[in-house]
Amino acid sequence: QVQLVESGGGLVQAGGSLRVSCTASGRTFSIYAVDWFRQAPGKEREFVAAVSQSGGNTAYADSVKGRFTISRDNAKNTVYLQMNSLKPEDTAVYYCAARVSPGNRLYTRVTDFGSWGQGTQVTVAS
Repeated sequence: QVQLVESGGGLVQAGGSLRVSCTASGRTFSIYAVDWFRQAPGKEREFVAAVSQSGGNTAYADSVKGRFTISRDNAKNTVYLQMNSLKPEDTAVYYCAARVSPGNRLYTRVTDFGSWGQGTQVTVAS
């Protein structure tokens, strides 16, 4: 199991930008597909974005498409989520999750993942 640590959350005004990071332990990070999920108070955890092991394939939830960008740097064992044009409804705890994945396959369900970080709070003020 890979160990994941999120960072970079915080408070931002609506319309602003924030970048959160997910750093993994281990030397085989490049075989893992990584997703970002988020969970707002009283709501279920939901898919935000996914990136394949090489970074060549990505997917986004409709609610963030065009505003968020997921990327990865396998040399640094890190996946990033750049969030632009933030809205109050983006407020949530953001979690990264990883799983071993062949090729460029992507996963979008919470149940697809066994390794999770502790989460980082993102708050967007109106």
